[in-house]
Amino acid sequence: MGTKLTRREAAALAALGASALQAQQVAARVYTGALDGLESRVQQAAFDTEAYGQERYKSAPMRLTFNATARKPAEAWQKKLRSKVAELVGGFPSQRGDLKPVTLETRDFPGYRREKFVIETRPGLHLLGYLLTPKQGKAPHPAVICLPGHGRGVDDIVGIDDKGRERTDKAGYQHDFALQVVEKGMAAVAIEQLAFGCRRDARSRKGGLGRSSCQPSAGAALLLGETMVGWRVWDVMRTIDWIETRKELDAKRVGVTGISGGGTITAFSAALDTRIQAAFASGYLCTFRDSIYSISHCIDNYVPGILQWGEMYDVAGLIAPRPFFAESGTRDDIFPVNAAKESFAKVKRVYEVFGAGDKAGHEIFEGEHSWHGAQGIPFLAKHLGA
Repeated sequence: MGTKLTRREAAALAALGASALQAQQVAARVYTGALDGLESRVQQAAFDTEAYGQERYKSAPMRLTFNATARKPAEAWQKKLRSKVAELVGGFPSQRGDLKPVTLETRDFPGYRREKFVIETRPGLHLLGYLLTPKQGKAPHPAVICLPGHGRGVDDIVGIDDKGRERTDKAGYQHDFALQVVEKGMAAVAIEQLAFGCRRDARSRKGGLGRSSCQPSAGAALLLGETMVGWRVWDVMRTIDWIETRKELDAKRVGVTGISGGGTITAFSAALDTRIQAAFASGYLCTFRDSIYSISHCIDNYVPGILQWGEMYDVAGLIAPRPFFAESGTRDDIFPVNAAKESFAKVKRVYEVFGAGDKAGHEIFEGEHSWHGAQGIPFLAKHLGA
């Protein structure tokens, strides 16, 4: 027969159980920060940095956003904004030195010839690229500069796998799009962007083939009053200089294409260098507001002060009336499709004012942040006369 508890003992035991339960509840509760339990005493939105940024965006000056209604003032707008964007990305060298081109190797494939080359884009800074020349068609061929996004770099768009072997399955989110270009009868000039592939620092290389050196490289550019966007655009400009020296390439029919970070430089380089006759940006056209302004991106995307003057669609509008095409995936979580549609509508308006509405196109495809190319590559081929 058990011992009967007194009322005092029973009360003490109950209190002990309640205390243990409370301790368990406290232990199970996840601590989220200094405002836990005080939510009702503060304005939560006033602590939200993204909400603050979005509110600030509403009053961003965008002094040179497009508002022309006729071609002549539209051309004047382009002149002003192009000069301003060139300044914002950090400007460009005043002199163009000797490219000092070197061919490292050449290889033949069933439908094309591949040349690996190096040029010097700035004193002491070299660029590696692959020239894929189609065996079909007659030289000089239209040339499309192909710009990879974040990943292994240029190897990942010319059919070279992570073991240095040739592949034929067009794997990865970039789907070897330089090969797709040459298969359409255009020469593909695929270049290694700064901070990718073989153009990285030793510390980044230790992190594996897919690790970029955008940080600290893009940060270094910012500390110098320049940007990674400006550095990479200059590489595109110098690549066009190199194309002009190649008799098998037609420097009057130069295009540019790229995905993600390559799409960024596609838009900016076509906006700033009018030698580019057609551009195709994959996985980039959006608004700054809905992409790099509010979703975490690599530092290489940022141009300080650009919202003082215009939005992403204004930069793309600088390409008009030269042909421009963009593509967006329905499930792209870093360049949201609805904002991409909004942005393209603004770009289209610029083209319409120039009387070139048929030279701007946008494809929405079912997919994530990846290369598609179904309409974009034929667009380039058509407008470059391939």
